[in-house]
Amino acid sequence: MANVAFIGLGNMGGPMAINLVKAGHQVAVFDLSETAVAHVVEQGATTHASAAECVKDAELIISMLPAGKHVEGLYLSEQGLIHHIGQGALVIDSSTIDANTARKVAAGLAEKGIDFIDAPVSGGVGGAQAGTLSFMVGGSAEHFEKAKPVLDNMGKNIFHAGDHGAGQVAKACNNMLLSVLMVGTSEALQLGIANGLDPKVLSEIMSQSSGSNWTLDVYNPCPGIMENVPSSNDYQGGFMVDLMAKDLGLAMDTAVSSQSSTPMGALARSLYAMHATAGNGGKDFSSIFNLFSKQEN
Repeated sequence: MANVAFIGLGNMGGPMAINLVKAGHQVAVFDLSETAVAHVVEQGATTHASAAECVKDAELIISMLPAGKHVEGLYLSEQGLIHHIGQGALVIDSSTIDANTARKVAAGLAEKGIDFIDAPVSGGVGGAQAGTLSFMVGGSAEHFEKAKPVLDNMGKNIFHAGDHGAGQVAKACNNMLLSVLMVGTSEALQLGIANGLDPKVLSEIMSQSSGSNWTLDVYNPCPGIMENVPSSNDYQGGFMVDLMAKDLGLAMDTAVSSQSSTPMGALARSLYAMHATAGNGGKDFSSIFNLFSKQEN
């Protein structure tokens, strides 16, 4: 079992840290939210007054933060953890950030003898709670193998995507595709509804036909089709529109840097930005379904 420090206990980080505690690891946690910290401590973790104290004796440091500026600040700033993490420790950053920041943090930590992998996740809050996340890892094969036993305690699909930054590129590609599928599924269902079809019947037809996809079969955006999905809970819980818009921005930045053509991704980004601006940023990303409703237009 490992001595782990976990920084960032939001909707994803909290359940991930709890799964490490349940697996028997020594887990020290830190977050600016006292409530979030208390919830994980109740499950058996320990806490400290600062992130610096939290990582002092850690073999593995896992972070789950909102954006690249937070990750860079946490590790490389004048007060950053680079001055407190021991040599030979491995940093696992599971935040979804741009690949260049991941590479910058990796290079900065390497100068102090600190290892690093970027390991963003897919699977949502449900996957974090169930320990079934997919991890997309960027870093050396050696560091991937070192991290894998701990990642296995939080996920079921652990992929080595390539060198530093590769995990973030893989995550950008995945979420861009996810957004396109959600938009397409939503407009197809709304087209059927507008022409008198029962959306549940239409969902069954498409699910058993060539239109089958994850957003239709597992995360249906139409209310009342499936239980235990955000669309049947007024689009509460799950993956927020604001986060999808952020991830699509990262995908577009990645496309620009490689001069790649991503017209569907660009359109999805525009639609999600418009949906967020209309006051839906805190709702689940499947709420894009309402954008195509004739009753709301």
